[in-house]
Order: sequence, then structure tokens, then C-alpha cells
Amino acid sequence: MSFASLLGLFFSAALLPQDQQKPAQQPQSPPEEGNPPEEDDTVAPEKFVLNPLESERNVKVGNFYMRKGGPSGYRAAVARYERATKFNPSNAEAFFKLGEAEEKLKNKDAAKIAFQRVIQIDPDSKLAHEAKKKLEKI
Repeated sequence: MSFASLLGLFFSAALLPQDQQKPAQQPQSPPEEGNPPEEDDTVAPEKFVLNPLESERNVKVGNFYMRKGGPSGYRAAVARYERATKFNPSNAEAFFKLGEAEEKLKNKDAAKIAFQRVIQIDPDSKLAHEAKKKLEKI
């Protein structure tokens, strides 16, 4: 084949309408009920594994937001303390701080639950003693 004929074939293909250039695609069938498509990892709930260091880090960040004060600071602190309790469910300090932050936001029921958890985790500790005092005032 000569160069001119190759060039002619190329331009004739370029001038065809788009639907004639592409081969027909097979229609996609909907996923089977018994075999659902994979879930998107970005919407899957976060999984928490015991990680005391990450728990302590979240307590420190929560303390920063508590010092910042105001409703937005207290809400941010609550979020961090809750994360801390998920990374280490036996972190009495995280539950105590969570109770204090909820108390600041006037969420008495949530504060009670957090303080009761402190007493349950470590009943003979100084934090448990403080939690008992706070429960009496609520």
C-alpha cells in the first residue's frame, strides 16, 4: 500500500460519524441480587482498633478545644473525646473529659453516662471520685 492510500484510509475513517467508528458495546446488565457490587470504602463506617496512643492523642486535641471554649470548641472537644473512647474503651480520662464537655454543652444525660462509665472503668481512682461528685450535682 502506498502512503497516499494509507493517508486516504485515515482521513476517511476520521470523517465517519462517531457511532460508526466505535464497535458496538455490550449493554451492561444490572448486578445480581446475590452478588452486589463492592461498597465504596469512603462511605463505609470507620473501624476502631484498640490503640491507646491514638486515644491519648485525641484526648490532647480535645483538651485544646476545651481550652478554646465556646459552643464550637466544646462540640469539637466532644468529638475528639468520643474518638478517644473508641480507640481505647477503658480510657477513664477520656470518658471523664467527655462528661465535662457534655456538661458545658448542657447535655446532662450524656454527661451522666460518661461519668458513670468512669466509675465503672476504674471505681477506686481519683477520677471516679471526681465523677461521683459531678453526678451528685447534675
